[in-house]
Amino acid sequence: MQTISLGGVNVPRIGQGTWRMGEDAGHRQAEVRALREGLDLGMTLIDTAEMYAEGGAEEIVGDAIRGRRDEVYLVSKVYPHNASAKGVQTACERSLQRLGTETIDLYLLHWRGQYPLDETVAAFERLREQGKILRWGVSNFDVADLQELDTPDCATNQVLYNPESRGIEYDLLGWHAQYNMPIMAYCPIGQGGALLQDAALQSIADKHDATPAQIALAWVLRHPGMIAIPKAVNLVHLKQNAGADKLRLDNEDLARIDAAYPPPTCKQSLEMV
Repeated sequence: MQTISLGGVNVPRIGQGTWRMGEDAGHRQAEVRALREGLDLGMTLIDTAEMYAEGGAEEIVGDAIRGRRDEVYLVSKVYPHNASAKGVQTACERSLQRLGTETIDLYLLHWRGQYPLDETVAAFERLREQGKILRWGVSNFDVADLQELDTPDCATNQVLYNPESRGIEYDLLGWHAQYNMPIMAYCPIGQGGALLQDAALQSIADKHDATPAQIALAWVLRHPGMIAIPKAVNLVHLKQNAGADKLRLDNEDLARIDAAYPPPTCKQSLEMV
């Protein structure tokens, strides 16, 4: 699988998201199994957050990586209302307990909140000194937020990106390329399923003997500095996600997607879900 340097570590460019996991106890076994099968397929970056099912997703991840922690690049996120000097410390310790590990590889501020960025960054740096996290980053930050952050120590920015949500192409993508900071794309195949029913994507998928979801993932990964973190519980979908790593779109494919989902022509507010 293609890899990219993230915080000084080579990680797969297709990882596993966990949003909506841990919300139903009846799905727990299937969710744990899916994450483990994803690891078997080489998708060893797992992204989660204390927000997801109020810690429930972290518990699912903890079960999935038990006995396999050394294989996993583990990402979690802190709520903005926990991003104070004391709040970051206690939130991280709770996440570590739920995840069943001593260290989180990458710890992100989920989005901006009431606390000054320098206070949150100082708290992240203390966690790094304690060995509780290895690197830190942000999520849902636009160009102005990153300029205010103004530090080379931020490892990544996790943002919404798929053919339906292209606003970051106007300026944020260029900023990241300039500073050589990878982007982690969440919801890379959309949310409600409408994108996967799109006629243009289906036609391109037929051409490549692929699925619309694989086309959407390959489209996101056309940018060399991009990581995609789709969520899947079904084994077929997991295999398809991993298989998108080998798919390459040509100029005709990209033009058809542009026609269906035009790129931005002006600055747009950063989309979040």
